[in-house]
Amino acid sequence: MRHSVVPNRASQVSSASHANASAAAIAKLLEKKKEYEGVSALERASSLYLERLEALGDDCETMAKAGEVHGQVLAQWPKMFQILSQFLEAQGSHEAKGGGEIHAAPSTGQRLVRIPIEELQPGTEKS
Repeated sequence: MRHSVVPNRASQVSSASHANASAAAIAKLLEKKKEYEGVSALERASSLYLERLEALGDDCETMAKAGEVHGQVLAQWPKMFQILSQFLEAQGSHEAKGGGEIHAAPSTGQRLVRIPIEELQPGTEKS
């Protein structure tokens, strides 16, 4: 003869202990859901923070490259003033040899470009 399986049925378990167990399982499930939502929110915030930091890193790299270019341009200024000074000295010596008007060569950096204003004014004519 076989033994009866009736005592192992769920209907035989007391309803009070079953209600307590299901309430505890539901409470644990709700707690785990809240924990999962918190972890998900933290993950989203972390990914947004990472994107912002990467964008800042890109901006810093751009500024570093711009600083290098700025430094290269600034390094060229002394050479440019030296070339302009040599040009003005050569122009002054050329005018002195030509016997025309003699202009004293200005010191370095005083005059970068000469604009012939007299020629541009409509009332004066060049002879």
